[in-house]
Amino acid sequence: MATEPSRDEIILYLISCFRPKIRRGLQVGRVLDFMPSLSREVKERVGAVCQNQGDIAAADVLLSALEDEARRPPGLCLEFYQALQLGGFQAAAYLDPTGEQLTPSLEAVQETGASLLEIFMGRLVGELRAVQVADQCARMKLFKAEDLEQVRVQSETRGNANAVRELLNRIVRKREWFSPFLLALRGAHHEDIADELNGQEIEYNENGISEDKTEEFHASAAAEELKKGTDMEHSSTSEENASEEFWEASAVSGSDVSLLDMSVSDANESFGQVSLGGDSDDADDGDKRSSPEPELSLRDYQMEVAKPALEGKNIIICLPTGSGKTRVAVYIAKHHLDKKKEEKEAGKVIVLVNKVPLVEQHYWKEFHPYLKHHYRVTKLSGEHQLKISFPEVVQKNDVIICTAQILENALLNADRDAEEGVRLAEFSLIVIDECHHTHKEGVYNNIMRRYLNEKRENRKQSKARLPQPQILGLTASPGVGGAKNPSKAEEHILKICANLDADRIMTVKEHLEQLSNQVKEPRKKFEIADDKRQDPFREKLISIMTKIQAYCNFNPNCEFGSQNYEQWVVQEEKKAAKEENRQERVCAEHLKKYNDALQINDTIRMIDAYNHLKSFYQEEKNKKMAVNEEEDEPLELKLGQTDKFLFHLFYGNEEKLKELAAKEQYENEKLAKLRKTLMVEFPKTFEPRGIIFTKTRQSAYALYQWIKENPKFEDIGVKAHYLIGAGHNSEFKPMTQNEQKEVIDRFRRGKVNLLIATTVAEEGLDIKQCNIVIRYGLVTNEIAMMQARGRARAEESTYVLVASGDSGAVERENVNIYREKMMYKAIRRVQDMPREEYFNKIEGFQMQSRMEVKMKAKKQQHKNYKQNPSLIKFQCKGCPKVIGSGEHIQVIEKMHHVSVRKDFQELCIVRENRTLQAKEIDYQTNGEIICRDCGQVWGNMMVHRGLDLPCLKIKNFVAVFKDKKTTENKIAKRWGELPIKFPDFDYAAHCESSDED
Repeated sequence: MATEPSRDEIILYLISCFRPKIRRGLQVGRVLDFMPSLSREVKERVGAVCQNQGDIAAADVLLSALEDEARRPPGLCLEFYQALQLGGFQAAAYLDPTGEQLTPSLEAVQETGASLLEIFMGRLVGELRAVQVADQCARMKLFKAEDLEQVRVQSETRGNANAVRELLNRIVRKREWFSPFLLALRGAHHEDIADELNGQEIEYNENGISEDKTEEFHASAAAEELKKGTDMEHSSTSEENASEEFWEASAVSGSDVSLLDMSVSDANESFGQVSLGGDSDDADDGDKRSSPEPELSLRDYQMEVAKPALEGKNIIICLPTGSGKTRVAVYIAKHHLDKKKEEKEAGKVIVLVNKVPLVEQHYWKEFHPYLKHHYRVTKLSGEHQLKISFPEVVQKNDVIICTAQILENALLNADRDAEEGVRLAEFSLIVIDECHHTHKEGVYNNIMRRYLNEKRENRKQSKARLPQPQILGLTASPGVGGAKNPSKAEEHILKICANLDADRIMTVKEHLEQLSNQVKEPRKKFEIADDKRQDPFREKLISIMTKIQAYCNFNPNCEFGSQNYEQWVVQEEKKAAKEENRQERVCAEHLKKYNDALQINDTIRMIDAYNHLKSFYQEEKNKKMAVNEEEDEPLELKLGQTDKFLFHLFYGNEEKLKELAAKEQYENEKLAKLRKTLMVEFPKTFEPRGIIFTKTRQSAYALYQWIKENPKFEDIGVKAHYLIGAGHNSEFKPMTQNEQKEVIDRFRRGKVNLLIATTVAEEGLDIKQCNIVIRYGLVTNEIAMMQARGRARAEESTYVLVASGDSGAVERENVNIYREKMMYKAIRRVQDMPREEYFNKIEGFQMQSRMEVKMKAKKQQHKNYKQNPSLIKFQCKGCPKVIGSGEHIQVIEKMHHVSVRKDFQELCIVRENRTLQAKEIDYQTNGEIICRDCGQVWGNMMVHRGLDLPCLKIKNFVAVFKDKKTTENKIAKRWGELPIKFPDFDYAAHCESSDED
């Protein structure tokens, strides 16, 4: 007779069934608190993994310990299940030994709810009041006291945004959390967010009450009454009664709790999202539960430029910033899909963008609102990868909005394995946003070259041909590519048309008056600063630089503080590194920093320039005084003669520089002009909005600090913040994508009304209409000028260039204005060109592009140094030390180049990564690798599948080729520039096996 399985055996079986879901939802440290029977050895092992690799990896170790029958004490699995219950984790629902596991419909709601929080993350972080929502969750017994306390700690120590992330991270781990969470949002006066998460878009009347959703209003009112009641501490109503009243309030609204009984497709529709696997014919049912679809119509000038695309032709639409290019694309996409449906053909649209924030923007503002009831629309970027593969996303949706890199990666994957990627033939329409970037080696052009190759192959075949998508390019300005005369400008426009295989480029001709009424031209002003001012701080810096030049016998033929000087000193540094001339290399490096300080002084404040130099020398001192963490003793790092000279030169003049930097009478004249401009122009409208464009991240942050420290700006209502790029190729810390979205969202809502931005804000981003746009000493090309000027869309707006008199900025701005006029003339000439001549020229440029790619591929193939990796060695850029050859380098995930040399640790010192610490990030910071002899930074330690590996940055080394002259040695910016292919990392060869393994 078979014996019934024990509870431990049932729980073990359920762990094997639901392991991925269980490991994903645990806070392992809290679970261990409720497991007294678990051995200390296992607890320490799990705790160490949790600290180094995170909760998921630690959960794997804990679950493996539970599955180890030989070492597991009786009842440990049941204790684990009870620990999950006591901790309030959703994972407990999967392990209930009584058989009452989470139902599929409820699980679907939970999963969809978690996905929704990811989708809305940018808005939630910007708007939720974390502590109030957490307090409501605690009153409903959704949160434990510890959960509430952790949210409060995050709020007090790291701000509301981090507290929101902590709140959401904890909420999704609870059982049956989604509907109670919506009620908690309502109780914390976030009814609008609760409605959106539940698939309702609400319109408020003048009293702030939804005119057509009285039930939801009454529900939130009931929750408000309840909140007032529960706020009476130690009253006759206990926490248990308060929880019951919340559930009674939920019965009033009805819609929230009913989600628990829905199927996954119903839940998706109710949330206002198109189900990945649903049928678009169910749109009628969706209409009853979500917002009505806004009317999609075009203005006359928009319809004028859209006509050829509606006929199925490849075109480029050129419309100014703020004229509604994306709305035209939505209209064309819907018309295209409708037509395909009528003809009973497969229709699929992919919208390509070049910046991650544009994915969210195009989805929420344009494509999703207008198409959601007719077609399945989704978004995808490298930041928010879905849990399913890209080919599956493409298969299950009608409109996909994604970064172009994702599509290119999928096309490359398809070359290796058809099931792992996608083909261009799977799409019927490709929309390319900011299509003027379709040139050279850009990702847009890589995709279009593939398109043109397929088109050429189709012409050769007489039988079955690959279907090709229609192409729609969008741009505010294709530019002239640096052309100095009309014929070169025309050639540039034709090349863009050729790259996009465009039948024509469309601009407004018939409805210009309507367009000009829609897109207001701002008033232009130049504010030119006087360069004749006395500047003893600058003179002191030049005096120091002159001494350094004399020390090395440098004789540059360019002006201090100029771009030309920067280019000269960078070349000198590279040349000295190749020739192993340390004296000249170090002097050139320090001259570069002084030149940076001169540029900062010319742009912003003297104190910012002083701080730049001080930070550099402090970092150099830290490297020279690095501590061996294992021995906890300072290392004796010898200062060379050159180092002593440079250190004494700076520290001998530091007090004088600091004193001069504090004297306000020598203030930068450009700052005075900027202050005057803002004081006059900013308060001209009731709700002012402005953007200051500046060149560098450092100047953006410094201007933000300058505005914050000046009370006069606060008096006129300035609420400033900086907006910079997310890339890591700068010495100044970048912004994350979430931080960018948060700042832009606050700008839209008026919480911030003045952005100080680098060029990241020039293109594409849907930024609120501004009444003042200032380019602060920043002049690039005609495209950037038009994009920046296009931000000044408000009535009576002003576009101002603030620059110094001898900077040449005014002349370059005038050149850009001339190029803009030349661009429009070139477009007209291309439009008026006889069709046969146009197509002949287009085909000629396409053939030229194809030949250029072939020649480049041949050169690269010829250049590859594949025969023996040991023929290349890597030398520290700061000293002659060789750290290994090409055979010591292996590559992880085709990205990270690590040294596998056995004695590598003897060559370097690993210290705390001060750059990451300065960013105050909330993840583990790995050590920074520096040279044991000279303190040159080499890279960082990285953790890969439990292994600590030195990840090297090639820019910190000189690549030395054997049997070649020293002049052919190379300092590369990227590993890909080296003519050698490094092998993939051999994980098995570096794992130390053990009996336990």
